[in-house]
Amino acid sequence: MHARIKWVQDVMFVAESDTGHALVLDGAPTSGGRNLGMRPMELMALGVGSCSSYDVVTILKKARQEITSCEAEVTAERVDATPAIFESIHLHFKLAGHNLSEKQVARAIELSAEKYCSASIMMKNAGVKVTHDFEILKDHE
Repeated sequence: MHARIKWVQDVMFVAESDTGHALVLDGAPTSGGRNLGMRPMELMALGVGSCSSYDVVTILKKARQEITSCEAEVTAERVDATPAIFESIHLHFKLAGHNLSEKQVARAIELSAEKYCSASIMMKNAGVKVTHDFEILKDHE
């Protein structure tokens, strides 16, 4: 993996991955930014949520579950110190589908958390408390 982070001005940067995708990072006005992009720690929390979501959807599809939507709400708490590292990250999954099995959903989330999600496992190995829960929503056809 290779990436490039280019300083634009003040505390604004453009990050580009080796796959050619780019995004803007910026700070709050109180930190000299203009709030025109995400903060680096937001990206880390989103990385955990999106990595796990990818796993959950993939695992459910392989289990022949008819999933129609998956949304993960990420709640991250940081310590009140410098560096302000994550203390905890909680993922709340909201899933919908045709006759989704609660057991299969729970298993998909467990497999992601314990075996497949590199971002989540890396956070846990660094001492961050990573938790998950879910709800199955009624599918709207």
